[in-house]
Amino acid sequence: MENKYTQVDTELDMKYLRLLSSRYPTISKASTEIINLEAILNLPKGTEHFLSDIHGEHEPFIHVLKNGSGVVRRKIDELFSDTMMESEKSTLATLVYYPNSKLELIRKTEQNMDEFYRIYIYRLVELCKYCSSKYTRSKVRKLLPEEYSYIIEELLHEHRKSEHKEEYYESLIDTIIDLGQAQDFIVAISKSIQRLVVDRLHIVGDIYDRGPRPDLIIDRLIKHHCVDIQWGNHDILWMGAAAGEKTCIANAVRISSRYANLDVLEDVYGINLLPLATFASAVYKDDPCKEFIPKVDKDEFNTREISLIAKMHKAISIIQFKLEGEIISRHPEYEMDHRLLLDKVDYESGIITIKGKEYDLVDRNFPTIDPASPFRLTGEEHDVVDKLVRSFSMSDKLQKHINFLFSKGSIYLKYNGNLLIHGGVPLNDDGSFMSMELEGQRYSGKALLDKMEALVREGYYGSDGSKKDYGRDLFWYLWTGKCSSLFGKDDMTTYERYFIEDKETHKENKNPYFTLREDMDILKHIFDEFDMDFEEDHIINGHVPVKFKKGESPVKAQGKVFVIDGGFSKAYQSKTGMAGYTLIYNSRHLKLIAHEPFTSKEDAVANGRDIISSTVLVEHKSSRKKIKDTNDGKQLQETVEDLKKLLVAYRSGLIKEK
Repeated sequence: MENKYTQVDTELDMKYLRLLSSRYPTISKASTEIINLEAILNLPKGTEHFLSDIHGEHEPFIHVLKNGSGVVRRKIDELFSDTMMESEKSTLATLVYYPNSKLELIRKTEQNMDEFYRIYIYRLVELCKYCSSKYTRSKVRKLLPEEYSYIIEELLHEHRKSEHKEEYYESLIDTIIDLGQAQDFIVAISKSIQRLVVDRLHIVGDIYDRGPRPDLIIDRLIKHHCVDIQWGNHDILWMGAAAGEKTCIANAVRISSRYANLDVLEDVYGINLLPLATFASAVYKDDPCKEFIPKVDKDEFNTREISLIAKMHKAISIIQFKLEGEIISRHPEYEMDHRLLLDKVDYESGIITIKGKEYDLVDRNFPTIDPASPFRLTGEEHDVVDKLVRSFSMSDKLQKHINFLFSKGSIYLKYNGNLLIHGGVPLNDDGSFMSMELEGQRYSGKALLDKMEALVREGYYGSDGSKKDYGRDLFWYLWTGKCSSLFGKDDMTTYERYFIEDKETHKENKNPYFTLREDMDILKHIFDEFDMDFEEDHIINGHVPVKFKKGESPVKAQGKVFVIDGGFSKAYQSKTGMAGYTLIYNSRHLKLIAHEPFTSKEDAVANGRDIISSTVLVEHKSSRKKIKDTNDGKQLQETVEDLKKLLVAYRSGLIKEK
C-alpha cells in the first residue's frame, strides 16, 4: 500500500521515533493522539491578555488580573443579556473577582442565604461552562481547583434541562449548600472562571519600582497558570541587584528611598539597611538633604522618618555616582564617558562644567568626596556597599523572584504574530540599527538583543569568573545605556536632576525608534529583522507613558504598533490622565482597554465598580484565529507530523509495537 505519510529519512529520525514509541507504544495509541491533536488544532485560539509598566501597584494589577480587563463582564453580558438585571450582573461579576469579600457583604443584608447560594451557583456554573466552551475537557480539567474538580466537571457537562439528570444536578448543588460548602465552592469556581477567560498573560516589562508592593505582583504571577514576561529596565535593575552588581544595588536602593519604599527592601526581602542608615545619619547629620526629600504623602511619615530617608537617599546617590564611574571606566565600549560628572565639579565654588557650560550646584555639601579622586569610595562607603551586596545576594525571597523572572522572561518575545518588547529596537537617526561592541564583536538589531540576553544570563547563572563579571556589568548598561532596548534614551540625567536647577540639563533624548516606528519603510525593516509578517503582525511596547489627556493615541503606525503603558503607576497618572492601557487578543479581535484609576478593593466589592473606562476595537480578524495559527499550534503540528512518521515506522516494521 502506498504510504501517504511523511517518510522516515534519517537515523536521527529513528532515534527520536524510538523515544516517541515509549509514549505511544502501539498504532492505536499513536492514531488516537493524531486524531486528538488534529481536532485541537481547529479549536479557536485562547484569549491573550497584555499588561505593562505595573510598577509595584499591586491592587489595581490584581483587580485587572481578576476581571481579565473586562473579559469576565463581557462574558456575563453576552450570556445573561436578557435574563439578568444590571445589578445582578454586577453582583455576579464581583463574586467572580472577590468571592469571599462579596459574600461577607451580602450576608449582612440577605435573609435567605441558601436561596442566594442556589441562584448564584447555577449562574456561576453556566458562566464557567460558557467560558470553557472553546477548550478541550482535558484542558478545562487541568484548570479546575483540585478539591472541587470532580463536582465542577460534573456540573459543567450535565444538561440541567435533561429529565434524566435534572434531579442529579439539583442534588449536587443542594448537598453543597447543606454541607456548608457553598462559599468554598463559589471561591473555587470563581477562580476557575478567572483562569478560563484568559489563556495566556503577557507582562511587557516593569514590575518593579515606584509602587509599594512589586513582590505581591510576582507572587501572584508565580501562581498564574500561563505567563511570560518581557523584562523592563526597572526589572533588569533588580535582576542585576540580585546578581550582586553593586551599581544596580545602589540604584535600586536610591529609587526605593526616593519613593519611600524601603519597607519592600527591609520587611519583604530582608535587606539590612541599618549600615546605610547609620552611615547616612553620621555623615549628613546637619544636612537637611533638601533635594533628597522622598516623594511621599506627608501624612504617612513623621518629620524624623522623612529626614532619615532623605539622608539615606543622598548617601546612596553619592555612592551610586562613584560606582558608575568605576563601571564606565571598566567598559570603554559602553561609550558613556559623558556620564562622568563628579570630576567636572569645582568643589570650592560649587560649580560644575558640562559641555563647556558652567552651572551652580543647588547642593554643595559633599563630605565623602575627595576632589583629587572624586570616584573613590571612602572606607565607610565600601563597608556599606559590601554589606548591601551580601544582603541582596543572600535574600532567599529576592532570589526566588529573580529566578522566576529569568525562567519566564526574556528581552523580547515573538508570539502569535506579535513582537513584545518593553522599550523598542535601538535605531540610529537614519533608521538603521544601532550597533554595540560586546566581547570584541559588534552586534545590532535582533542579534544585539539576543547577545545581551545571553550575557546577562551568564552574569546571573554563570560560573566562569571573568564572563560572569562581564555579564553582571551589562545589567547596569541595560538599565541605562543608549543601545539598551529596555531604556530607549541617550542619557539618564539623574545627577543633573538632583544638583542642577537648569532644566535644560535634565533632558533625556528618546531613541529615534520612538518617532521612526511611524515610518512604514523603517517599520518594515524592523519586521523583516524579526522575521515577521508586515501585513498581519504587530509590535507591542510599554515603557513610554501614553499622554491620553493630551490626545495621544496608544495606536501607532496605522495599527501596526501598540503602546500599552498608560500609567498604572500613580506617579504617572497626573501626566497621562488615566491609569493604564491593557490589550486583549482573542480569536476574533484585538481590543485596547483604557482604565480609570483604581479606588480600592472595598469600593469594587461594595459598589460593583470595575476600573475600565473604555474599550477600543483596534482590529477585527476576517476569519477566526485557530490554535493551528498560533505558536503552540505550530508545535502541535510538528508533533502530529512526528506521530505520522511513527505510524510509518510501525507499519513498515522499522519499529515494533509494544
